[in-house]
Amino acid sequence: MAPPLTNDTDTSGYESRQTRRAVLAGAAALGALAAAGCTRVAATTGSGGGDLLERLRAQGVVRLGIAGEIPFGFIDRNGELTGEAPELAKAVFKRLGVDRVQPVPTEFGSLIPGLNSQQFDVVAAGMYVNPERCEQVIFADPDYQMLDSFIVRKGNPKGLHDYKDVVAKKAKFATGTGYAEIQYAVEAGYKESDILIVPDQVAGLNAVEAGRVDVFAGTALTTREVVKKSAKAEATKAFAPLVDGKPHVDGGAFAFRSAETKLRDAFNVELRKLKKSGELLRILRPFGFTEAEMTDLAAKQLCGGGKNG
Repeated sequence: MAPPLTNDTDTSGYESRQTRRAVLAGAAALGALAAAGCTRVAATTGSGGGDLLERLRAQGVVRLGIAGEIPFGFIDRNGELTGEAPELAKAVFKRLGVDRVQPVPTEFGSLIPGLNSQQFDVVAAGMYVNPERCEQVIFADPDYQMLDSFIVRKGNPKGLHDYKDVVAKKAKFATGTGYAEIQYAVEAGYKESDILIVPDQVAGLNAVEAGRVDVFAGTALTTREVVKKSAKAEATKAFAPLVDGKPHVDGGAFAFRSAETKLRDAFNVELRKLKKSGELLRILRPFGFTEAEMTDLAAKQLCGGGKNG
């Protein structure tokens, strides 16, 4: 969601916003959008699965809600839309007969409200699928899966490999604004009020390097990318956090309005073809994704008791 980086530790030159892993902030009012995305999308009028796909084909363009987060969906230095979700969207929608994609940037917490209020056609921000979100939107099957990892000092002097270690060794713990890692740490027994909340993984790296915290928790992808040029910190081996006592693997996917099952189903058909051919990994690899992030997870598995009709 998505989750761009900034300061002299990172070379991207973009400011990170809330990530797609963030717990949904509720139906917050949609903030100001980029000029390219200010016009509302026409309301769905179809029935029996919606008619959005037909309308997108007629228009020749699909509007993507993005949250300005490397590597999931962002505007690069040249002003071009890129990231794992937008690049995948370009490939899938072209196969569906829609040649152009148009970004509508917003904050992560405004993605679902913005989708449901017709501000854009689809959420393309690498959003994690969870039961709460499944009550509000429908998801395509995940295009990637993700484990967690820690940023720690070089050599991992406290031996922190999972959330239980953090609790047992009374480590100073940090994670990002709204990150799902907050809940994972709390479930392991860490007191929420003791967690240092920082804006993003770059701020987390800085906190570890400065000794303000012992560990910063994030996704395996973002932690391994952000420490690449650090002389003081490293990323731990990826691991699955425990949810209700069981190892949990997150999956990120495109989100659609609940009525638009035809579009979601058509998207899934093309996504499966890209997975089978290996083209999906080719599209995602430039953004740091590896074979380890490829997945056959279905949205229904991650929705749990939520709806994903």
